[in-house]
Amino acid sequence: MKKELIKIIKEAGKILKEGYYSKKDITFKAKKDLVTEYDVAVEKFLKKKFSKKFKDFNLIAEESDNANIEFNNSIIIDPIDGTTNFVNGVPHTAISVGVYKNKKPYIAVVYNPILDELYTAKKGKGAYLNGKKLEVSLENDFQKSLIATGFPYTSGSSEDDLNDVIKKIKIILPLCQDIRRLGSASLDLCYIAKGTYEGYYEMNLKAWDVSAGILILTEAGGTVSNIKGKKYKLFEDKYLVASNGKIHKEFITNLNI
Repeated sequence: MKKELIKIIKEAGKILKEGYYSKKDITFKAKKDLVTEYDVAVEKFLKKKFSKKFKDFNLIAEESDNANIEFNNSIIIDPIDGTTNFVNGVPHTAISVGVYKNKKPYIAVVYNPILDELYTAKKGKGAYLNGKKLEVSLENDFQKSLIATGFPYTSGSSEDDLNDVIKKIKIILPLCQDIRRLGSASLDLCYIAKGTYEGYYEMNLKAWDVSAGILILTEAGGTVSNIKGKKYKLFEDKYLVASNGKIHKEFITNLNI
């Protein structure tokens, strides 16, 4: 299944790459939430191919109506994670596909065709970037750790969310090496998996943002939880916290100050 999945996603990557270098029609789902015709085109392509190849799985996808689809044996699709980057010519944008069996991560693919980065993982088989095995950073000092985060779309409409974002940056920034904000949750998780970052946190993420990255990170030796340090639940938890595992306890403590 993994090889077939990768082949289809690489084909879809051609649509993303073509769109990246083309003029785009942009619409807004919400105040800050963009969508382009390429998000829709990539999603339609993937859903058409996956529905034929993988009949035992239902499809949950960002630009579709998922109201009557049960999360169980599911393929969760983000056609373009980092649409704002995609629109503005920032090369951190990717197709994210997470395959779940009985609500548990099974196969993951995150593909950035602009930088030619293919991140893959299968449960119990490790995580890879373009075929090279990934391992998290060995850094265990939070002060020396490079942390990533993201800003939720709700920061433009919810003062509570905006205040929480600012509060946590004010706490975390002096305690770590620095903070980065790439604008693609799936890639942020992959960057911890390859040892670039030591940690990442963000609120209000959708399942399709992180369904693949979670498995890639954990298969590289990392840790994922909610903000209380408990198991992260797709579709449920407000905050995701991810790390190389070595700073996780202190990370959780700092985020709850």
